Amino acid sequence: MPMFLDRHDVPGVTPEELADAHKLDVAIQDKHGVQYLTYWFEPENGSVFCLAEGPSKQAIETVHRESHGLLASTILELDGFVPLNNFFGARPNHPVGTAYTAPALRAIVFTDVCGSVAQTQELGDDGHMQLLKEHNEIVRSALVTHDGREVKHTGDGIMAAFTSVVSAVDFAVEVQRRLHERNQKATVPFEVSIGISAGEPVTDDNEDLFGAAVQLAARLCAAAASGDIAVSVAVRELCMGKPFRFEDLGELPLKGMPEPTRSYARIVRRSTLDAGPR
Repeated sequence: MPMFLDRHDVPGVTPEELADAHKLDVAIQDKHGVQYLTYWFEPENGSVFCLAEGPSKQAIETVHRESHGLLASTILELDGFVPLNNFFGARPNHPVGTAYTAPALRAIVFTDVCGSVAQTQELGDDGHMQLLKEHNEIVRSALVTHDGREVKHTGDGIMAAFTSVVSAVDFAVEVQRRLHERNQKATVPFEVSIGISAGEPVTDDNEDLFGAAVQLAARLCAAAASGDIAVSVAVRELCMGKPFRFEDLGELPLKGMPEPTRSYARIVRRSTLDAGPR
């Protein structure tokens, strides 16, 4: 049975009102062969994301129309090859009719081993694979420490997701610190670039699971200098008041973007790598 994630924008809705609406959906879902599994609710901006199984988008929409009339602005059929929990982690699991909130915004992170082609030419395939293995071990260990989830391996790096934007930045700082420590005593040093963005799972402009956030994080990773962490303005703003120091990079020409985009920043690492963020 296909799985769908839909988006509703209902500013001002309360957790209690949303719980009642979900209860109405569940009451008639069998009539249309649909099963509503859970939902995420961002009370700050009234964004709601419902996860359901059903025969079609039309069936998902029909249940909402008949039960309470709150129609989704976007309904996305999920790719079965990308497990949802790689992005979201554990699903909210509350009795039907119980009011709750569960943020859907996620931080998306890309790492990339810099100079892979040159490394392969200089070290050979085995030498490059050994460096990649060390990268994987450092990144995966830091993911465990900071509650991140590996979404996929990209060949020369890892794509990951975090519930907390601050945890994503903490993760990136730790990875660069550990690589710095490793390179100080290694015969063959290597560096990694990291890009971080944040976003909600489905937008009206991009009907893809975290599509805009994924694309932006990948572009930021590609634009980051070796050993640096490039982040979106949303990440910087969500880290306000936290012990990180950012340098405004101005307008960056990001591959795939129609024009240079302002409001990207970088965690200042070169002079503070040993001491940690200030």
